[in-house]
Amino acid sequence: MDILENKNLSEGKRKALEMAEDSREESWDHPSFVAELFKGKVRWDLLLPFPEQSDEDRRIGDDFLARLQEVLVKHIDPDEVDRTGDLPKEAVKALAALKCFAMKVPKVYGGLGLSQVNYNRAVHLVASHCSSTAVWLSAHQSIGVPQPLILFGTEEQKKKYLPRFVEGSISAFALTEPDVGSDPARMSTVATPTEDGQHFVIRGDKLWCTNGPVADILIVMAQTPPKIVNGREKKQITAFIVEKSAGGVEVLHRCDFMGLKGIQNGLLRFNGVKVPRENILGGEGKGLKIALTTLNTGRLTMPAAVTGGSKWCLKIAREWSNERVQWGSEIGKHEAVAHKLAAMASTIFAMDAVTHLTSAMADQKKFDIRLEAAMAKLCCTEASWKIVDGTIQIRGGRGYETGPSLRARGEKGYAVERMMRDARINTIIEGTSQIMRLFIAREAMDTHVNRIMPLMSRKTKASDKPRLLLEAMKFYSVWYPAQYLPSAQLPEGVQIPHQIKPHMQYIGRTAKRLARNLFHAMGLYQQKLEAKQQLMSRLVNIGTDLFAMAAACSKALKCAEGSKERENALELADLFCRQARGRVEKQFAALFINSDAKAYRLAQDVLAGKYAWLENDIVAPRA
Repeated sequence: MDILENKNLSEGKRKALEMAEDSREESWDHPSFVAELFKGKVRWDLLLPFPEQSDEDRRIGDDFLARLQEVLVKHIDPDEVDRTGDLPKEAVKALAALKCFAMKVPKVYGGLGLSQVNYNRAVHLVASHCSSTAVWLSAHQSIGVPQPLILFGTEEQKKKYLPRFVEGSISAFALTEPDVGSDPARMSTVATPTEDGQHFVIRGDKLWCTNGPVADILIVMAQTPPKIVNGREKKQITAFIVEKSAGGVEVLHRCDFMGLKGIQNGLLRFNGVKVPRENILGGEGKGLKIALTTLNTGRLTMPAAVTGGSKWCLKIAREWSNERVQWGSEIGKHEAVAHKLAAMASTIFAMDAVTHLTSAMADQKKFDIRLEAAMAKLCCTEASWKIVDGTIQIRGGRGYETGPSLRARGEKGYAVERMMRDARINTIIEGTSQIMRLFIAREAMDTHVNRIMPLMSRKTKASDKPRLLLEAMKFYSVWYPAQYLPSAQLPEGVQIPHQIKPHMQYIGRTAKRLARNLFHAMGLYQQKLEAKQQLMSRLVNIGTDLFAMAAACSKALKCAEGSKERENALELADLFCRQARGRVEKQFAALFINSDAKAYRLAQDVLAGKYAWLENDIVAPRA
């Protein structure tokens, strides 16, 4: 079970896994609904009642959103931003004047101090209008300097830098390198200490640094001198606060993408940038842990943004389906289109539920949301892509035509094609869907890894193993049989409407089925499990759908209690859960009976050029 002791691992892969393990949170100090779900337990008490904003917090959010909408409408034309590739300077000034670059900066430092819920409401609104502007704000605030500085900065660092964001300074996060994607073990940017030890000199290149070309302050991840731990050299990745005004930061290239034409993203070179030791954030060697912890909350921005964009799509699809007549009736009356609309509406309801729920959890600070945040990012970004694609299909040729072109010939200039171009990146940035699934899978296995790994590890003293074995046997003699006992695991003392009760019962039963299949996979493949990425992805997909179903049911219960107007939320949750259950059953069916091995072998043959004959009769791609 100790993957790091797998003899078949290459040294490079071993180092990468060691760094990943060292950067993880070491314990679960607060409850997690999803972590319990993978253990076979449904903790409805963590989800019910569905969290609501306090009246005061909602008023704060409503007031800010009203002023923010004025700025968006007055200063930002998203089609013009797309055409020119620039966010107007007056728009940036107007956003700064509204303290949009200090939305999460605490009031004590002059910021707005918005709750996570209100911050995500703001990003949700911006993303429904202009995706590029949403990225300017979220890249700065969610993963740029403010968030990690608030979490890990010293009081001196906070006093020095946080007020600058109130004034409109812009920040960026520099981690990725030209030859390094999600593998920090291969990071080549180096921070070398000066002889007196008071400064570090940073040299290296950073790629796809959002806001980088215009940032005033950056968080830069770099290698610092390695340390010897238990007789082995361990690579150290350290986070530095870097001011561009210090000199030595060169913008080599501003990247141009399929969509998000207005963002500032580029290749940056750090040419001997001298940084004082006091600009280390969180301590030497803590860089990756800072990055992962920051992303736990930072990822929540993505669900908010894509849900805003998805609602924009639903409005357009609904209006067009009522207006467009084909074969004697509105296209919304045709079953094929009607099914798309129904799936969009019910899925957006679930996306909204997941987004608000995880945001409220972050505000309450009594939950461990590393799994919830990752799942929110995964399920909402993948669902939003399907919604954008469905909107294009419903709009037909008008979905493919640009907004300005439609407007120029007298039609409504809905820029659905721009939304599609802008949305495609969402399943890639801040952790691809594939990386998210691997991350969730590793965290989901934690309870078993912590019990079983020491028994299989050569590092564990022989004298300790009998005690550990006895403890494990005691736990599994109770836990494992319980996963076969029928139990709906419904919340106590809650009146559950008939529309969603079967789904809540299904979640209870299926959580146990998920837990035992995860355990079987670990027992069957042991050290080889790390390579079974398709299997682990299916288990994660099941868990993600169960979490989204639970969030949708919780929100539907709250809507049905509080508003006659929204009683139909139960119908939305019902349809979403029905469709999610279909997906879950397909994932279960393919867990251990599939063509994964054959597909992998064939892929290796593709890589070896054995199917190169399929590439005939084409003009060779231009490099």
